Amino acid sequence: MANPSIGYVIEKINNSADYNGLFQKAFNKEPGMETIGMAIASYERTLNSANSPFDRWYYGKDKKALDDKAQRGFELFNGKANCSSCHIIKPDYALFTDNDNHNTGIGYAEAMGKTDKIQRVQVAPGVYVDVAAALITSVAATKPNDLGRYEITQNPQDRWKYKTPSLRNISLTAPYMHNGSLQTLQQVVEFYNRGGIANENLDPLIKPLNLSKQEMADLIDFLNSLTGDNVQELVADAFAAPVGDTK
Repeated sequence: MANPSIGYVIEKINNSADYNGLFQKAFNKEPGMETIGMAIASYERTLNSANSPFDRWYYGKDKKALDDKAQRGFELFNGKANCSSCHIIKPDYALFTDNDNHNTGIGYAEAMGKTDKIQRVQVAPGVYVDVAAALITSVAATKPNDLGRYEITQNPQDRWKYKTPSLRNISLTAPYMHNGSLQTLQQVVEFYNRGGIANENLDPLIKPLNLSKQEMADLIDFLNSLTGDNVQELVADAFAAPVGDTK
């Protein structure tokens, strides 16, 4: 989160009057790597998306809540595009994730240095510029190897596997993939349409989809229908929360 180290974050929290006693009260422990992670996770669990057009159509049986394009996209999602193999949705399960880890090739490509010569960089919300990868490399610190789930399990079969995220509010949460390397839903759909990036541990579910331009557009329309109607409430809650020293 743009801090130089976890130690810096811990020290900053320990020296902030806003947090005095709060970690002890919540976790019976002082601020540390574990408890800070628990605090962030507890906050993120409150960000529940609700009552999207898809929900009103699929669960609420409102036939007018979803247009024809999004309905075709949902059919592709469960069929030809095979998205639901990982982003599970059922009549009694609405999270759009299997809570499992998968290798799509993104981590492999980054670890092997297989990056595009030109990379798109977000400089402000919704504002992007194309920058030469060589220029980024010349001013960036050396990145540590990112081996995904392997870093926890030490199982070679887990190299470059990352957890399946939920798709709720997906149109609002760019950039995408675990490393933010894809900037738009169009790029994400095109990536999966190509079959990811080949490597020895590529998940067998990742295969070329052969979607047409119209089918990709329909799929994106469906993804856009997953935005809940309580987004403004979530944003207002976030702005209302004390954040300590913003400088």
